[in-house]
Amino acid sequence: MKKGDIVQGRITGIKPYGAFVKINDELDGLIHISELSDGFVRRIDDFIHIGDIVELEVLGINEDQKVSLSFKRVQKAQKKKYVEVELLSGFKPLEEMLPIWIEQYQKGERD
Repeated sequence: MKKGDIVQGRITGIKPYGAFVKINDELDGLIHISELSDGFVRRIDDFIHIGDIVELEVLGINEDQKVSLSFKRVQKAQKKKYVEVELLSGFKPLEEMLPIWIEQYQKGERD
């Protein structure tokens, strides 16, 4: 396991500063509260709960084999960045209304 790897882990504990994760029989890790979301995190259990199996990104491993993990980086990657939009009317309403608006403006008929 190395920095940047995506791993699965089970949430085993929650403290005000982060959540503890069991990755496998030999490795435990911590998701610091700052790695849960880019937004403000009032309560960690708004995002994860004890017993949840979650995908996480490895941020680093220290000498004691404790793993630093990120929840938000994996969640960002799973979100759609683009939404397909189908325009039904296009510029037709603008094309129809523009001459009327210009005429109203020239006559001083402003809303």
